This record gives sequence, C-alpha cells and structure tokens, in this order.
Amino acid sequence: MKRKKVLLLSSILTTAVSAATTIFGIIVTNKLMYIKKKDDDFIYNREIKAQRFDETWYNNCRKEELLIDSPNGYPIKGVFLQPLNTKNTVIISHGVTENKINSVKYVRMYERLGFNTVVFDHRRHGESGGKTTSYGHYEKFDLEAVVKTVRSIIGEEAVLGIHGESMGAATTLLYAGSIDDHADFYIADCAFSDFSKQVSHVIKKQTVLRTKLPVHLANIFLRLRDGYSIWNVSPKDAVMNIESPVLFIHSLEDDFILPEMSEEMYEVKNGPKELKLFEKGAHAQSYNENPKEYEQTVREFLNQYVWNKQNN
Repeated sequence: MKRKKVLLLSSILTTAVSAATTIFGIIVTNKLMYIKKKDDDFIYNREIKAQRFDETWYNNCRKEELLIDSPNGYPIKGVFLQPLNTKNTVIISHGVTENKINSVKYVRMYERLGFNTVVFDHRRHGESGGKTTSYGHYEKFDLEAVVKTVRSIIGEEAVLGIHGESMGAATTLLYAGSIDDHADFYIADCAFSDFSKQVSHVIKKQTVLRTKLPVHLANIFLRLRDGYSIWNVSPKDAVMNIESPVLFIHSLEDDFILPEMSEEMYEVKNGPKELKLFEKGAHAQSYNENPKEYEQTVREFLNQYVWNKQNN
C-alpha cells in the first residue's frame, strides 16, 4: 500500500514537472517567436516628431517599390530610394520590433555620403510576410534575396554596402559570414555576438533566474516549434569568415545588448575592421544621440576601406 502511494505521488510529481516545463517552454518561445512589435503608426509618428523622417523629402524622392520573394516562402517588402544619380547603394537592415521607416534616418546620412539606399521590412515586420521572428536565422536568407535583387539592378561594378542595427546587424553578420560575403563593406550597429548569451542576459535582467536551464528549455522548444537552434545563431562565429571590411558600432550605455559583444566580434574579425564605441546612447541610439560623430565615423571608414581601395 505504501509503495503504491509512493508511485502515485512520483507519477503526479513527474506529470506536474512535465506540465510546468511545457508551459514554461511555450511561454518563453512565444515571447521570442512572436515578440511584440511596435505599431507602424507609432514608429512613423515617432520618427516624424524626432525629425528623423522628412515626409516631404521621402514623397518627392525618386524611388522604386520592391516586392521580393523570400526563399522561406513569403514576400519581402522594400523600397529602393534613389535621390542621387549613382549606382552605389547601401541596404539597411532594421532592428527587431521596428520597420523600414526606422531605417530612413540612415538613408539621409548615406545620401550625404554619396549612396542610394534600400530599406526593407524583415519577416513578420512592417509589410513583409512571415509568421515568426528568428533573430537572424531565417532573416539572413531574406537578406540574401534582397542582396541578389539589388545586385541585379545596380550591376556588379557598383559599390554595395549593408548597414544593420541591432537584430538587423546580427542578420547582416550572419549573412556575410555564413552565406555570402559579396558586399563591399558592412556596418554592424549594436549587434549581439551570440543569441544564447543574449537570451540568457535578457532572462537574468528581467527575472530572478540565474541558471542556464531556461535557455536550454527555450532551445528545445524553438527547435520543435520553429526549426532552428539558439546555439546556431552566432554572429561571432560568422564574423571569422568575413573578408570585407566591417565597422562595429556600439554605445557604452547600452544595457540591452552589451557593448562587450561588439568588442568580442571585433577581436575575432580578420582583415580590415574598425570599432567605434560612443559614450552616449542607450540600445540602438548611437546615431540618434551622436549624429555628427556617427556620420564622420562612417565617412572615415569608407574613405579608408572603400574609396581608397577603388583608387589603388
């Protein structure tokens, strides 16, 4: 009789633990896969108010709308902005919860630096398709499709750069180091170096949990539900394969994605590279807080690694 009670209690406990684990795994992966995005109208009004989006300029700018087929099976919406008579182009990759309107602040900077630009919405953001956010894993294949489309328009002789912010920066590095390295330069603003470390950092920051168990559980459920592993989303590993110049940018005040992550990637990058750490700026705010110094940093990087190379 006593043995039966022990077995029953053990069975109940096992079932309860399994149920709790399943619930926790679903909750965590839901937050990752379906992270709450900023409302498109909120982004638009925020950028207008901050004078980073000039609606009159945008409406009058020569542009071409792009609808690109993702290899993942959905449409990617982009805009090719052409204020200048040049083929030289920069593709801008926005951060998680944002959309292509957030990228227009960089469009105006690159116009001053002599480039046309392509802004696009990542999967599940803005006007693009896709059901989940994967922090660069599936997004890198979308970026590859964007790059191929842009190259087909501007030709092989034109200078092509890719500028990413936050998740967009991680996506840029993953594309460059694990799929292709066909752009002439890359700029990675506040990218995470390793997704498992980033998830662990966020969990520690937002909860009392101090073990790696939540990350392992999240990984199991992500593999089951979205078909990829947290451990495989590692821009730091990808960076070691990038031959083109990379400019790493971060703000020292960033406590969401720590600046040490950009420093880690700078250290392992072979060949031409630069690192700029701004004193001011929270996450993804380096340009907003330091616009003149930011632009000068990019200008000097281009002069050193892009224009000098062409002139030699």
